Amino acid sequence: MSRVTDVTDELNRVRSWLRRRNPDAGEIDLDQDLIDTGLVSSLSFPEFLILIESVVGRELALTPETAVAFRTLRGIRDRVLGAAT
Repeated sequence: MSRVTDVTDELNRVRSWLRRRNPDAGEIDLDQDLIDTGLVSSLSFPEFLILIESVVGRELALTPETAVAFRTLRGIRDRVLGAAT
């Protein structure tokens, strides 16, 4: 399996988690702000971070600069999942 396929599968795991927690959300666009739209709340963010860490298989350093990547699926794909290679 190629890394592109892996990243797609990993992103689908994240998207599935968001849909389970937000069944009325509809389609979740790559550039949709997950925080501003309430798909990820301040209470669910720690669980969201744990999910992403389990997807990439390592602990992630959360700094103000890296936290921006968690706002959209595109940011997660490009800065977190893509960086796992």
